[in-house]
Amino acid sequence: MEATAKVASIFIYPIKSCRGISVSQAPLTPTGFRWDRNWLVVNSKGNAYTQRVEPKLALVEVNLPHEAFLDDWKPTKNSFMEIKAPKMGVLKIPLEGAHDVAGDVSVWEWSGSALDEGAEAAKWFSDFLGKPSRLVRFNAASESRAVDPNFAHGHSTMFSDGYPFMLISQGSLAALNKLLKEPVPINRFRPNIFVDGCQPFSEDLWKEIRINKFTFEGVKLCSRCKVPTINQDTGVAGSQPTETLKQIRSDNILRPDKKQQGKVYFGQNLVWKDKYNGGKGSIVHVGDPVVVLRKVSTAAEAAA
Repeated sequence: MEATAKVASIFIYPIKSCRGISVSQAPLTPTGFRWDRNWLVVNSKGNAYTQRVEPKLALVEVNLPHEAFLDDWKPTKNSFMEIKAPKMGVLKIPLEGAHDVAGDVSVWEWSGSALDEGAEAAKWFSDFLGKPSRLVRFNAASESRAVDPNFAHGHSTMFSDGYPFMLISQGSLAALNKLLKEPVPINRFRPNIFVDGCQPFSEDLWKEIRINKFTFEGVKLCSRCKVPTINQDTGVAGSQPTETLKQIRSDNILRPDKKQQGKVYFGQNLVWKDKYNGGKGSIVHVGDPVVVLRKVSTAAEAAA
């Protein structure tokens, strides 16, 4: 089958709601790309901080070793995640090592135990946000966070909002930007997979796609929250692009015959369908072809 598009960029967001990393390749896991949303900043009660309430998180830059995205790389005691922000020193988080188990942390409807990254990380984020904060890591050894079984039964994720992967096309971004006085970059929408070469909003219709040799299922149109209105360079929110999306991408326009929820949609949530073999050789690269295996004929038929 002929490729419909190709992978233009891959983005990993190690800490939920902090800046992403653009990488040339990323190993797949059933819960998302390796390292994606493995960490979370929480308040004193263990509740997640996101840009919806703490837009300053947009200014937190996160870096991982380049080799962390190689196929069979394992962290050593000299492997760190580096965290930077304006007027803050560099925080280094060891990628390997023992952790204290934090009490319950919560993301939306889910709660479970997590691994606490310690006092130095807590002080750094508390100082930066100006309120008590801690940095925790998903406790994959003991916890699992299922995605909504109504859309993707049997799949799980770490600290992403709802699903392991999110895909957007360059065509969709370009179509939106044509309508905006000030174009927005793709970082407003925080996709994992950014593809190019297809028509605007084609991804709405994709029920099953192959990237490289891996099969993904499109499980739900991505309904958008406040975050796309936050300038990721300044942490300041405005009204766009959501105001424009309401005019072209709301449920009453895309899904007029369905129950109205006042949502706007941009992007497609995905799960990885292949059997996981421990990860060896399961890598998506920039430049990989995207082949559409199954699709619906209109956005109204897509799950949302």
